[in-house]
Amino acid sequence: MGGLEAVEVKLQDVLLENDVFRLDSEYFSKVYIAYNSLIDKMENNKIGDFATVTDGIHTSIDFDEDSEINLISAMSPKENFFDLTGNKTISQKQHSENSRTSLRIDDVIISTVGTIGNCAVVDETILPANSDRHVGIVRISRDYLPRFVSTFMLTKYGRFQSMRYSTGNVQLNLFIYKIKQIRIPFISAKFQAVIEETIVYAKKLLENSKATYSLAEQLLLAELGLTNFTPNVEPITVKSFSESFATSGRLDAEYYQPKYEEIERAFDKFKRVSLSEIVNYPVSSGITPKAGGDDYSDVENGVPFVRAVDIIGGEVSLKSCNYIKPEIHNGILKRTQLKADDVLLSIAGTVGRCGIFNNNSNANINQAVAVLRLDETLVKRLYLVVFFNSYIGNLFVSKYARHGVQTNLNLAEVGLLSIPIIDKERQQEISEMVQKSFILRRQSRELLEMAKRAVEIAIEVGEDAAVAWLTKGRNIND
Repeated sequence: MGGLEAVEVKLQDVLLENDVFRLDSEYFSKVYIAYNSLIDKMENNKIGDFATVTDGIHTSIDFDEDSEINLISAMSPKENFFDLTGNKTISQKQHSENSRTSLRIDDVIISTVGTIGNCAVVDETILPANSDRHVGIVRISRDYLPRFVSTFMLTKYGRFQSMRYSTGNVQLNLFIYKIKQIRIPFISAKFQAVIEETIVYAKKLLENSKATYSLAEQLLLAELGLTNFTPNVEPITVKSFSESFATSGRLDAEYYQPKYEEIERAFDKFKRVSLSEIVNYPVSSGITPKAGGDDYSDVENGVPFVRAVDIIGGEVSLKSCNYIKPEIHNGILKRTQLKADDVLLSIAGTVGRCGIFNNNSNANINQAVAVLRLDETLVKRLYLVVFFNSYIGNLFVSKYARHGVQTNLNLAEVGLLSIPIIDKERQQEISEMVQKSFILRRQSRELLEMAKRAVEIAIEVGEDAAVAWLTKGRNIND
């Protein structure tokens, strides 16, 4: 029995709100029972007692790329904010026909499929919007503030209930009737207001971060003379053999589209250098161990393993990355061990996504990511990040990428990418804007984490201790 965990539970507790009669060890883990006991000791209410709960559209989605109506899916809510990267939109007709699922300000949105329990509150920045059936829509009518509810759902006391009430093997599902059973401690209106205000302020910082980054991108495009660039939509251009394959080695029609020639002409007004000329370490990419194989590890024992999806908003995020064993990191992947300030570029799938590794911890990359290590003699790192992430940078990389089952660039092609070099002072301006945007984003995330921890402290110790801790933390953060 060494290493095994055993609990003793009364039959009446086994049957309590256990309509599917789960007997698995996870449902009755010591941690879950401890959390449940703590909530039991406090005045609490089920979500269904103070809010209506529904889900999104059940019929086939009528996508419309020209519409402004956001479709909120299980991928949209994160931890008290919405990520609309790659978001799709639906037709006005479907939106009008589905008033039940049309989102309103202060609706609490919970992901119910895949990553269970992510949560955010609707505000004017995502409206108009509707939702699919993979989210729960909690519409509060009394006693609770929406951002307090959302923050509670993200704490360990909310997360455990979301997971405990989820069912499914291949893919977890949190059904609407189970969301209604989730219990939330009744905390004073004064404390809820503190949490509400903290989340609103954190969201403001995040919006300021996005606006600052956008200004950096606008400055870049202005310097390149491409602020109002509209790509030529002509699908083909006529080239002789000497003008095409003989010089480029490319026969694919995509490479010769007129829009790319327009961009190249704009770039040619500046000095241009290839990436291989500005790096002080060979352009390299990692390898990807077999999925589910022995090379992988966990967050406690492993080394972060960065993929293209971990390059977000010009930075590398380790929040959701995979982990590999240290012996893999120091062995077959030793060549691609990351260093602080490395620039990473995605070279497979979503090609051209770029971010800086703002971290001093050990980390490595998979085969879909290339590392660019430069000394900034000619090019500022953050200028490079903004360039590749811009609309113009996306188009530029798209020309050189090979479009097949999976879009990709090989390392030789990455090294040959020829970048326009703008004035060094302008590069510095762009870099400072981006750095400021990163600071604002970090402050926002820290506040969101502090609000979450404050709710946990209020449950474990009391509201006064939670407010004191949050106030101290905010003063340091500011």
